[in-house]
Amino acid sequence: MREIIFLEPVFKSMIWGGNKLKTDFGFDIPSERTGECWAISAHKNGDCLIKNGRYNGKTLSWLWENHREEFGSARGEVFPLLVKIIDARDDLSIQVHPDDEYARLNENGALGKTECWYILDCEEDSEIVIGHNARDKQELKDMIAKGHWQELIRVRKIKKGDFFQIEPGTVHAIKKGTVILETQQNSDITYRLYDYERLDNGKQRELHIDKSIEVIRCPHVDAIAENETTVYENYSMKELIHCGYYTVRKLDIHGEQVFIQEESFLNMSVISGSGIIDGHEIKKGDCFLLPSEYGSYRLAGNMELIISYQS
Repeated sequence: MREIIFLEPVFKSMIWGGNKLKTDFGFDIPSERTGECWAISAHKNGDCLIKNGRYNGKTLSWLWENHREEFGSARGEVFPLLVKIIDARDDLSIQVHPDDEYARLNENGALGKTECWYILDCEEDSEIVIGHNARDKQELKDMIAKGHWQELIRVRKIKKGDFFQIEPGTVHAIKKGTVILETQQNSDITYRLYDYERLDNGKQRELHIDKSIEVIRCPHVDAIAENETTVYENYSMKELIHCGYYTVRKLDIHGEQVFIQEESFLNMSVISGSGIIDGHEIKKGDCFLLPSEYGSYRLAGNMELIISYQS
């Protein structure tokens, strides 16, 4: 009999973080500058503890290494996905991530980082950075060398409920006043291209200009997301993205519905409302995992969830 795996999140204080993980989600955060909640993670830099059942007190990475049967046919040497909730009180650095091949060769065999963002909340007229305006690598190098950041960076307006796929090599940044749920590869590799020359403990944070230039794709091409919605009597399901690393969907429940867990594992994050899954009360901020061969599960209540699994 397989059990739902409820996880204890790991929190990260950041120069740009805030307190919405406490005020909006009810988490017990470590500081008023808490930027990230690693909600479903088996990464060495933030390994979630299991807080129920037969594996209570063990880490998710321990479960992956010792009980792979819980993850069915999932591929890879490490648990493949990482789910975060990010609260940006201030602008994040302008950054870029490598792909698998570059990370393997240059970051001690680490995975690259493909990620996607679901906008949980944002202030009016909020923006994000996705993409750049350089036509080729030489123009990119010239604009960076001259500090022509406003001309280089593409900024776009956002609203609650927007979704973006961020491919490796994409210049990007979350900007102030934004809360997102991020689904990504299990990687912590980020190259900072520009950090507004701000200070952290009296000194500027490290930049990675050369590596950034090597991995940035020129010219920029926007990734295409799915956003197809199917509506039923008691729920609706929107497919946000299906790519080589993950499939991400948004599930809205208004009533009671039985589903079948047919994937190698299923990540689930409650992003609003409350309800019940198979007798367990769940609410906004709860994140958990349904293992392989879990079978049927019953959701009841009024809530929105983001679900993801390895494609």
